[in-house]
Amino acid sequence: MQLIFSDAQYWENFLPLTFTKPVAEMRCGILTFSERWQKLLDSSEIRYITEDYLQEKYKTYDKKEGLLLTPNFLPTENVLIQIKNLKLGEALIYKNEVLAARLDLNNFSLSNIEKMTDIEEDLLFFEKPTDLFSYNDKAIDFDFELITRGRTSQKLSSTNGFLGDEKDLFIEEGATIEFSTLNTKTGKIYIGKDAEVMEGSHLRGPIALCEGSKFNMGSKIYGATTVGPHSKIGGEVNNVVVFGFSNKGHDGFVGNSVIGEWCNLGADTNSSNLKNNYSNVKLWSFKTKEFVDTGLQFCGLIMGDHSKTAINTQLNTGTVVGVCSNIFRVGFPPNYVENFSWGGNSEDEKFKIEKALEVAEKVMNRRKIQLTDDDKNILKHIYDTF
Repeated sequence: MQLIFSDAQYWENFLPLTFTKPVAEMRCGILTFSERWQKLLDSSEIRYITEDYLQEKYKTYDKKEGLLLTPNFLPTENVLIQIKNLKLGEALIYKNEVLAARLDLNNFSLSNIEKMTDIEEDLLFFEKPTDLFSYNDKAIDFDFELITRGRTSQKLSSTNGFLGDEKDLFIEEGATIEFSTLNTKTGKIYIGKDAEVMEGSHLRGPIALCEGSKFNMGSKIYGATTVGPHSKIGGEVNNVVVFGFSNKGHDGFVGNSVIGEWCNLGADTNSSNLKNNYSNVKLWSFKTKEFVDTGLQFCGLIMGDHSKTAINTQLNTGTVVGVCSNIFRVGFPPNYVENFSWGGNSEDEKFKIEKALEVAEKVMNRRKIQLTDDDKNILKHIYDTF
């Protein structure tokens, strides 16, 4: 059966991270929301209900039976059973919103729901960018159990130091770890296929290093941190989610942050995650067009896809960077850097779309991934519209 991931009311809440993708394609824990649900429901036929300009790449549903699902939550065992047992015309409701519904999509309408069941128990929902790092420890625990249950980890090389219980460490085939320390007393550590932890690195769980990614020499990684596939991380990192295909390869600190795909932080880029007066951090909201109190004392950087910083860049507490932005001016950039900024300041010119596409194509080619026409059209739409 096809799974149809609905952005529901959440897409705008997650900007700038969702400018280039539906909510289901964000990563938290070890997996994206889409990958997690495919494993949970044993289905690989996926479709999306998202913004019109994203639907060319992220295809809409076929007109046949399907399971409509709001993807950005972690199910309890009981709720997962309820979702699996839904019959045609039935839906689960959570806080007055449709959580899951099994429908005939030949004539799609939520009014076709014949039976609605309220979910009474509390669920862990991800509703805004900061939730991705705030709840990342719980997502890593959830995914670790889902991925590793009944499987055997590679043995950790004797060159390494280890603290904790071996059941909380899982090393996939092809991964290499030498002359480093790993501590699972504070949380689980997952090392993905063909990933590498270089010499002198210190890992303090919970941590997920996904397929083909690297911790560079001497890295200091505090949990809860997720590094998506084919990324390079160095320096000091604390409670950061990297979606994938991005680099922070050099010294410098980033904490309590979310970094999209195809980003690069130049050498000695630092991001503050705590204000000098210890007050709550405010973040720019694309939805309300104002700075909003996060309720968090620790909050660093939220960065959209394809954005970059120059060497020695200093980012203030609670900085939001849009898509395809380039930050290289002297001094602190503002706490909100617009999409396609060429410099980082509000008065700077825009990064011309032709040049932005040229750079994106070169960056992606290094990972042997093509910048498709659909990708180009998405970036052009963002450039022209937001």
